[in-house]
Amino acid sequence: MNNYTELEVWKAARDLVNDIYIQTKFFPKEELFGLVQQMRRCAVSVPSNIAEGCGRNSAKNTIQFLFISRGSLFELETQLYIALDQQFISEGNFDVIFLKIRNCKKLLHGFINYYQKLSAIEK
Repeated sequence: MNNYTELEVWKAARDLVNDIYIQTKFFPKEELFGLVQQMRRCAVSVPSNIAEGCGRNSAKNTIQFLFISRGSLFELETQLYIALDQQFISEGNFDVIFLKIRNCKKLLHGFINYYQKLSAIEK
C-alpha cells in the first residue's frame, strides 16, 4: 500500500496530531518538556507508524506497525486524561479530542483486521 496518504485512518490520525499541537500550545510552560512533548510524540507516532507499516513488504510486518500506532493512541488517551485532571485542557476540548482518538482506534482496528486477513492469505 504505497498511497497511504489516501487512507482514512492516516488522514484521521494526521488531523488528531494537528489538534494535539494546537491544544498543547496553551499548556503551562513548565510542561513543555513533560506532558506537551509526550503528547506530541504519541500523536505523531500514530500516522508515522501507519505510513511506515504501509511501506513494509508483508502484511505481518505491516500489522506490527499498526499495533504500535494503536498503542500510541491508548497512551495519548491516558495523557489526555492527565491533562484534563491537571486542568490544562477544558472538558469541551477534551471531548473533541477524545472522540477523534476513539475514531482513530475504530479505523485502525478495521485496518488491522484487513491486514490480518491478508496475512492469513500470505501463509
